[in-house]
Amino acid sequence: MCGICGKVGFDRSGTVNPALIGGMLRTIAHRGPDGEGIHVSGPVGLGHRRLAIIDLNTGQQPLSNEDGTVWITFNGEIYNYQELRKELIASGHTFRTQSDTEVIVHLYEERGAACVEKLRGMFAFALWDERDKTLFLARDRVGIKPLYYAHTNRSVVFASEIKAILADPEVDRQVQPEMIDRFLTFQYLPGEETLFRGIRKLAPGSYMVVRDGRVDIRQYWDLHFAPVPRSVDDAAAELLELLEESVRMHMISDVPVGFLLSGGVDSTAVLGLAVGKTDKPLSSYTLGFSAKGITDERPYARLAARTYGSQHHELTITAKEFQDFLPEYVWYMEEPVCEPPAIALFYVSRLAKDYVKVLLSGEGGDEAFAGYQNYRSLVWLERLKKALGPFRGTVSSSLLLLNRLLSLEKVAKFAPLMQIPLGSYYYSRTSSPLSFFNSRSDGLYSEGFAQCVDQDRSIQVLRDCLTNTNGYGMLSKMLYVDTKTWLTDDLLVKADKMTMANSIELRVPLLDHKVLEFAASLPENHKVRGFTTKFIAKKVLERRVPEPILNRRKTGFPVPYASWLRTEMREWLVDLLLDRRTLERGYFNRKAIEFLLSESAAHGRYSKELFCLAVLELWHRVFLEGDESLLGGRAGLPSEVVFRS
Repeated sequence: MCGICGKVGFDRSGTVNPALIGGMLRTIAHRGPDGEGIHVSGPVGLGHRRLAIIDLNTGQQPLSNEDGTVWITFNGEIYNYQELRKELIASGHTFRTQSDTEVIVHLYEERGAACVEKLRGMFAFALWDERDKTLFLARDRVGIKPLYYAHTNRSVVFASEIKAILADPEVDRQVQPEMIDRFLTFQYLPGEETLFRGIRKLAPGSYMVVRDGRVDIRQYWDLHFAPVPRSVDDAAAELLELLEESVRMHMISDVPVGFLLSGGVDSTAVLGLAVGKTDKPLSSYTLGFSAKGITDERPYARLAARTYGSQHHELTITAKEFQDFLPEYVWYMEEPVCEPPAIALFYVSRLAKDYVKVLLSGEGGDEAFAGYQNYRSLVWLERLKKALGPFRGTVSSSLLLLNRLLSLEKVAKFAPLMQIPLGSYYYSRTSSPLSFFNSRSDGLYSEGFAQCVDQDRSIQVLRDCLTNTNGYGMLSKMLYVDTKTWLTDDLLVKADKMTMANSIELRVPLLDHKVLEFAASLPENHKVRGFTTKFIAKKVLERRVPEPILNRRKTGFPVPYASWLRTEMREWLVDLLLDRRTLERGYFNRKAIEFLLSESAAHGRYSKELFCLAVLELWHRVFLEGDESLLGGRAGLPSEVVFRS
């Protein structure tokens, strides 16, 4: 696991300044504290920060083939590299290291762009082919590892993190205001665009070829839902074999490996499946809260640790620690993401840093096997709509009346969904139809800013996803959309950025593409059966996960930020959102912000919206204004690293 960056100029007679690559690397030093490497050859410069996990002695990068005609800078892990290495040696290739990185170089020599199809793992890499002056960028199938780029008139600049791209004076530091509405609609930024004008994400499962000033991007993989009839027993046996294989491959490491425990089924299963697959002691880490109305995950994590004999570590954080970290949260995340549990992930990975360099988590199991209650609810809603036929309107009106009489928001949210198709309301797993942002109540946007808001463009990324689901059932549509949007651009951004902030590699065995492809081939009733979510996965794990964990109600990873925002953090929040600097940006009406704040204080509502607005404002101050008071001198983030002069 590492940080990569680089630049290729379109003028072949030009040169890239090594000092520029060095400056880019300094902004992502946290991704690789174990070493730094730079390769510059005329119009191309490649940079690498190393976190040594495999081949500790000879895995330095950038790395080349035997004659120095192909160079690579690589971030990630290739879990089938040993198998590929044997095949390449049999084909006549000579290796100088034991690293998985060198496998990619020789595989590229053998197969060209098609090399990515043979890789099993998480990766983002840049490969320079000196022979035909070609830059080849690639990103793993699901988007576990990030890769950003800026395509200017004179060059392509790329990096693991946006801040490295901003270190190049050729790249302007400007907001793309059209993306603000997309962020507030989804509460993260799905799709290839970012909040920075001109800086984009290379889409998961895609590669880019830069040659002679031309940029060509192609998709090499997508997730296809095509159910294959299987008995429950056959499907369970095949899934267990896949999970055993994936966890075994993800345990490959020359350094100790630990486990993040959330108290849920997936993280517990990953720990249980790892038993016996390493000669090193297992350790586990969790974070919890003893707050009213919040489920404390620690007792369940302790149960998992006792069951499988891991050395267990845990902690909790206060509202003050949560608040103080927010500017750094924005700096590390770079893309505005409304994900309070990400801050908990930062603190728990910081705890783990004292013991391990690699963590495994259960991320992705719910998106693969339909673990969220949302999936079950909407599947049953569609069935109900079909059964009601022309009477759907009457039922919708009755639900609205019931809410007015009893204030049952959980009931009321289904009322508008009775009469509209999936694409009209399924903006995101994380966004409620009752969201203040989605309803635009009380005129959130100022008159001037509202004129540049295009809500059709904001949700176009969802529409594009849905066009690829023609012929799919309701559940498969939802799983595809969430895998391509919420998982990639919210959950995996959080997972990478918060762990790498502490120089920790996070591995996600449930997102192995073989596991995902198998899950997509299952009939829908192997995932949601009756009122049971994640049916086949739970059947496989019923003897491997303690019963209190297997059958507990899913809670996610709760953080008591909502109560903090209206108590300990309220003064800070009011000062930030009603500050003159915030209001003078001209995005929002003051009365709308005041309404949100008063509703939060009086009724505990709109906490997610307020967190979004706070993150957005901090993003402006950190990245556009260079407010050194927010970051300078704290958490090892000197201002000269953060901000380009």
